[in-house]
Amino acid sequence: MPPYVYALIVHGVIGGIDVFLNHELLARLPSRPEAAGEERMHSARELLFALLFLSLAWWEWHGPFVWWIVALLVLEVLVSARDLVIEGDVRVLPVTERVLHLFLFMNLGAMYVLTGQALLAWRGLPAGLAPVDHGWGSWVLTAMALGALAWAVRDGMAALRLGKLNASAV
Repeated sequence: MPPYVYALIVHGVIGGIDVFLNHELLARLPSRPEAAGEERMHSARELLFALLFLSLAWWEWHGPFVWWIVALLVLEVLVSARDLVIEGDVRVLPVTERVLHLFLFMNLGAMYVLTGQALLAWRGLPAGLAPVDHGWGSWVLTAMALGALAWAVRDGMAALRLGKLNASAV
């Protein structure tokens, strides 16, 4: 199994812990009207990771198709940067969240390097999607993609509901 698959799985596990522990149990973001913007960013990031997990679970992206993965990675950085600003403006993050974010950003760097190496190798190949099977890793990434997609919908709906609460309070 390629190293980037391990990095993606580690990222999904740490991210899942962050969501359940910090966003749901401690901060209770879906019930806080001031968290509407943060919930929008979380929904966008979860959608990006759902696409990334599924895209790399079963395929290699050859030739110009590598730009799909590059676009997902660039968008993820932009969404995470915006989320970092919004979080800091809306609430004080608990220690557990700050520590998990440190691990997430460290792993994100490793994930980018490892995925980037694969993309560099794939870009010189003829254009197309090459099916791959990373064994249990493909199945774990698929499950993570489905979980991230479900959570993207959940957080997106929370953001809409919280936005309406904010609008009616004005």
